[in-house]
Amino acid sequence: MNNNKSNRHRIFSSYVSVVVSISMVLFLFGILSFTIVNIKNVSANFKESLTMSIYLKDEAKSVDLNQIKNSLISSEFVRDLKYISKDDAVSIMKTEFGEDFINELGYNPLINSFDINLKSEYVDGKKIDSISNLLANDNNFIDDIQYDKDLVSMMNANLKKITLWMFPITIILFVISVLIINSSIKLAIYSNRWTIKTMQLVGATKRFIRKPFIIKNIFLGLFSSILASTLLYFTILYIDKKILFIDMFNNIYIFYVFSSIIILGVLISWISTYFATQKLLNLNTEKLYN
Repeated sequence: MNNNKSNRHRIFSSYVSVVVSISMVLFLFGILSFTIVNIKNVSANFKESLTMSIYLKDEAKSVDLNQIKNSLISSEFVRDLKYISKDDAVSIMKTEFGEDFINELGYNPLINSFDINLKSEYVDGKKIDSISNLLANDNNFIDDIQYDKDLVSMMNANLKKITLWMFPITIILFVISVLIINSSIKLAIYSNRWTIKTMQLVGATKRFIRKPFIIKNIFLGLFSSILASTLLYFTILYIDKKILFIDMFNNIYIFYVFSSIIILGVLISWISTYFATQKLLNLNTEKLYN
């Protein structure tokens, strides 16, 4: 009786080990996959958060400001635009630095400006310079155009590096995922080696012996996939709430990633179980003692 209880405990422990191993590996794979499918949106959000400031000459009248505004809004490269008047600029300076420099100077030295956010495909050093030259040449009321050139260069360089490294890392993680899941299932199957050999000795066919193990491990793979997907969902939900400028909840991406996790979990479990049982079925009984 104690032996049966110990056997059941050992088998249950092996199942738990398989579920935990598959779930954790698929979760990590899901995080990386979700990052890859979202990388275009994430990089676009980063780029479009960059502000270009267009400073205007004092002699620009309301009609001139409206003309510049309409021209910017209708342009193909502007995603968002905000007009900041001289008085608004003073209020912003007071809020940021807590000092009223107007009283000391006796006049407002600041100038009217437009803060624009470019569409992501235009956030490139050469393209921004071309846009700056185009705006400055087309309008006599623009005094200066400024943006953080170093930030743009650093942002584009880092995004290229991330994109470049993502794919080999994904392939490596995929291979590791297959190996870990395969090893976990092999160990679970190996713990049932005597049962398999006993069934074989009494005349059971290989297909008959394999079937219950395949069904059981497919179920474990499916359960692990659902567990990993649930954990991934709440992780994405947390990230989405914490990082407001990244919209991670794209239904198409979620469907693709979660479907991939489930298919991967079931497929690897089935293939690994098939070959693990096949190896034991082809093994001589004497070698089980080694």
